[in-house]
Amino acid sequence: MRLPGSTALLLVLATSLACGIGQVSQDPPPAPIGSLPNLSLTPGETFAGVTAEQVCTSGYAGRARNVLPEQYHQVYASYGIAYPEPAGSYELDHLVPLELGGDNSNRNLWPEPAAPAPGFHQKDELENYLHEAVCSGRLGLTDVQQGIATAWYALYREYLNP
Repeated sequence: MRLPGSTALLLVLATSLACGIGQVSQDPPPAPIGSLPNLSLTPGETFAGVTAEQVCTSGYAGRARNVLPEQYHQVYASYGIAYPEPAGSYELDHLVPLELGGDNSNRNLWPEPAAPAPGFHQKDELENYLHEAVCSGRLGLTDVQQGIATAWYALYREYLNP
């Protein structure tokens, strides 16, 4: 399933953060090369009909995980990266994380580098933050799914590394 259209507010927020609009002192630095997926290969996808109640149930992400070994080879090859990669240099990441209703399709997977920062460790921190925000009712699941799929780095800068 493709992600539903985002709200105008989220698009304005993500666009303004990504472009540095509203910054008084200086524009934020662009995301390091390699930190962002190729959106034509990895636009992000969610499980159809997934709800906040489901993703906020303990153990949901573990039960939803079903990435097949051949997907590692397919996704890495689509990005021109040899698999297996040197240990710790990449992780096959869900652009929209499982804990936020992302699915296991190749269109939601990409080889995310550890370095330069922010890499997969920092995105994992953002995923945890957003999951808690959805489960506490501070943020809506659909908005978060769309935001992380289109501008995860901007959300990281807003919430964890201003």
